[in-house]
Amino acid sequence: MLRELIKNKRRLLFIGLALLGLILVRAFEDNLFYDPFLSFFKTDYQNKPLPNLNQFLLFLNLLLRYTLNTFFSLIIIRLLFNEKQLMFFSGYLFLFLFLVLVAIFFGLLHFSDQPDYLILFYIRRFLIQPLFLVLFIPAFYYQKLTR
Repeated sequence: MLRELIKNKRRLLFIGLALLGLILVRAFEDNLFYDPFLSFFKTDYQNKPLPNLNQFLLFLNLLLRYTLNTFFSLIIIRLLFNEKQLMFFSGYLFLFLFLVLVAIFFGLLHFSDQPDYLILFYIRRFLIQPLFLVLFIPAFYYQKLTR
């Protein structure tokens, strides 16, 4: 697979552009997205109350960021493995995982008087970072090797 990828320089270029897209989403997160937790989790947050937030605006911005990360991740998966079915399967996984994680995240915010900040931190991390891509690539590569 790696030799095939190196032979096709065009695919490698588009993978690089998709990675650049992921990097730019991260680099400009402060300017592009409403997220009061960005500054909250950079401080000593364990003894502080949750920041004031607009839950609807936060949801829309989490959805936008997750969608951008998913778009670039699906491009990378498609170009790495060159299988359309794998890309569609990944898309469904991304959608399912978003629905589950966002429900847990906002459920904790809404129904818990004092939510566990560490759980909120990690759920939010999966929503705003392309961590699923980091998990899916080795899993799909291993699956391809064992077929």
